Amino acid sequence: MNQDATPTQSQRQPSLLRDMAASSVVSGFVAVLVGYTSSAAIIFQAAEAAGASQAQISSWLWALGIGTGLTTLGFSLRYRMPLLTAWSTPGAALLATSLPGIPMSEAIGAFLFSALLITLCGVTGLFERIMHRIPQAIASAMLAGVLLRFGLDIFIAMESRWLLPLSMFITYLLAKRLRPRYAIVCVLAVGIAVAMMQGLLDIESIEPALAVPIFTMPSFSLSTLIGVGIPLFVVTMASQNLPGIAVIRASGYSPPLSPLIGWTGAVTLALAPFGGFAFNLAAITAAICMGPEAHDQPARRYTAAVSAGVFYLLTGLLGATVTALFTAFPRELIMAIAGLALLATIGSGLATAVREETHREAALITFLVTASGIGMLGIGSAFWGLLAGLAALAVGRRSTG
Repeated sequence: MNQDATPTQSQRQPSLLRDMAASSVVSGFVAVLVGYTSSAAIIFQAAEAAGASQAQISSWLWALGIGTGLTTLGFSLRYRMPLLTAWSTPGAALLATSLPGIPMSEAIGAFLFSALLITLCGVTGLFERIMHRIPQAIASAMLAGVLLRFGLDIFIAMESRWLLPLSMFITYLLAKRLRPRYAIVCVLAVGIAVAMMQGLLDIESIEPALAVPIFTMPSFSLSTLIGVGIPLFVVTMASQNLPGIAVIRASGYSPPLSPLIGWTGAVTLALAPFGGFAFNLAAITAAICMGPEAHDQPARRYTAAVSAGVFYLLTGLLGATVTALFTAFPRELIMAIAGLALLATIGSGLATAVREETHREAALITFLVTASGIGMLGIGSAFWGLLAGLAALAVGRRSTG
């Protein structure tokens, strides 16, 4: 799939400015917009559950933005591939329910313990060896299942405010025919214009202010390490890094996985005392920067990730101010722009999943379980979809063997 997606040796020293396109910048912005609007409220809940003050919440947002921006920029420029990172949204949800009554210092200690385990997975290469055993069809089916709800959201959004998502959808269809490279640029512009005409953008009360990092000295409790640290590690690896790697592979890129995992763990170790509870490879936001809407040339799509990295750094510096700005966008606009930006990736994932008849049934099971949204033991549906698909594949091989 996408044989030209991985840059050749002659393409490994491109000019960033020459490779950059308007579609790259917009895709990077959309990725950051979706990242913040889909998880900002959960981050606030997690920080408040730990007893954080408003200043400490701002520090958490600073750490998450800076860590995500630095790793996204570093990975994408180093490998010339669109490699996005993110904070662990399922991890934040876990913290929101696990941290009440736990001192902030012990929470920081649990973040450090989880980060250490992630770093060891990268250094030892264990996670990469496991991932290489997963067939492409299963990985692509899991990707399509993760992203399916975003495609459905385009039309679900029409139930509440039909004009905004419908105008964006029509713009997408026309732009894909007339100017496919700038389709998402046009969609975002029309969406903002329609939202402004309908009075749905409330940004007048937002005042810019720089975030100030606050260091919290960690302390360690065995019960907190087991009850918070280990679940945070499992959720981050199974629900975040696993689908993140599936997105990378399904999009045709092949970076060395162990350094990516190791560095996300190391950055978490550095920023955990400031509130950076867990960094991982992105899935949904990464897919936005890996599709043809980001750039028509796969070897230059890294510029979309670079743009996202810059936006993440800016959001980290401005902390809660930028979060408030992003949440000022109407929900229907976010749903429509995310779904339209991911349409091509969903289609590509489905096509790869069912291409080989020998893997088709197992891939379909993976897709359905993942798309169902089922969650057990605090682990998201992507992990269970993968497990179900691999089990079906194993049973199928044994019965025909």
